[in-house]
Amino acid sequence: METLRNLLDMQIYDGKSVSDLLTLEFLAQLLGNVVAAVLLLIIGFFLAGWVKRRIVAIAKRSARLDETLFHFLGNLARYTVLLFTALFVLNSFGVQTTSIVAAIGAAGLAIGLALQGTLSNLAAGVMIVIFRPIKMGDFIEVAGEMGTVKDITLNTIELASLGNTQIIIPNSQVWGNVIENFSVYKTRRAEWTFGVGYGANLKQAEEVIRDTILADPRAKTDPEPFFQVTNLGDSSVDFLVRVWVDSADFFQFQADMTRNVKEALDAAGVPIPFPTRTLMVEKGSAVESA
Repeated sequence: METLRNLLDMQIYDGKSVSDLLTLEFLAQLLGNVVAAVLLLIIGFFLAGWVKRRIVAIAKRSARLDETLFHFLGNLARYTVLLFTALFVLNSFGVQTTSIVAAIGAAGLAIGLALQGTLSNLAAGVMIVIFRPIKMGDFIEVAGEMGTVKDITLNTIELASLGNTQIIIPNSQVWGNVIENFSVYKTRRAEWTFGVGYGANLKQAEEVIRDTILADPRAKTDPEPFFQVTNLGDSSVDFLVRVWVDSADFFQFQADMTRNVKEALDAAGVPIPFPTRTLMVEKGSAVESA
């Protein structure tokens, strides 16, 4: 009994013994703290969700606003609210949160040094989300890869290649490289070089090329198309042709016109030169002439 009495009289918490902690007053205080903590958690989770929904809803008010950006900002606000809620809960139990914040900061520094590569991707992801050089559905070329943007996360972007294969690129390589975005502008300029023989009627050849391309409804007349002789090659007179077209039609239009112009020149009898090599034989030796 003497040993039990000594244990009950030991000071184990805030200068209080076990017998003091077992009083109704202390238990009531502890219960009140638990109830307050539960209420704070409920309010914190509700408030965090409400703040996120309000921020995300802003993006839905206008088609000009990037939904990805507001989802990111909503998640950032949500976790901020939850962090402060956790600190308030700990403070309600008398825990000194200042030392916890300092410990979190020190741990964050250590983790940051260990995960420099990952954090560089994260920082680049934040910049991509904020400044929006690309968005979902854009057709881009970056870091030597070309494809349609399928997903943008804080660490990577996902592309679907022309062959419909998945390409994952770290954000640090995206933000740190030149990005060529083919989807930003509604129109693009298609360009070809068509060579005809030196004996061809240049006026006729130009008319055939012009009529063939402008007959296609995809070709635009504003800005004005460009048809000019720009080079006298080794075996051909070269026409440089530039015509504007909708970005969505660019690749197919350029391929179609390459074939159509060739067939139209053939039908009009306009010669299209190709590289030739002539061998001249003199006194039993072969002399090569291009």
